[in-house]
Amino acid sequence: MLRSLSCTFQIDTTEESFLDLFPLDVIVYLTPDSENVLEDIDPNKVYVLGGLVDESIHKKLTLQRAQEQSLQTARLPIREYMVKTANTKNYHSETLAINQVFEVLSTYYETQSWPTALKAGVSSGKGYMLPDAVKE
Repeated sequence: MLRSLSCTFQIDTTEESFLDLFPLDVIVYLTPDSENVLEDIDPNKVYVLGGLVDESIHKKLTLQRAQEQSLQTARLPIREYMVKTANTKNYHSETLAINQVFEVLSTYYETQSWPTALKAGVSSGKGYMLPDAVKE
């Protein structure tokens, strides 16, 4: 069981593939490389959080895997709600760890606010901030 804010989530594990458990038309594979922006969470959809250890070696691999399976894809609306910030490493990445994506999604589901959700899950080390935070 995972908890986020006041929500409780039931998590079941299985060795079966999500492709065998759900119809393809309800699966949305979340990848930072998708051209489709996730605008809202549909409770009738199944969101797959893909994960890679090193984003620099396997660019667009999650998008490629989703396309090979004819799955819908989406990305978090980081570019739409956040701005790049100046940092010493000139580093900007929309690739998040699975726990960060989960935090963004669960916070959005509870608050219906992308700025609130992105603030909760996107660390400043990614090189993005909400526009109002930059002014401070």
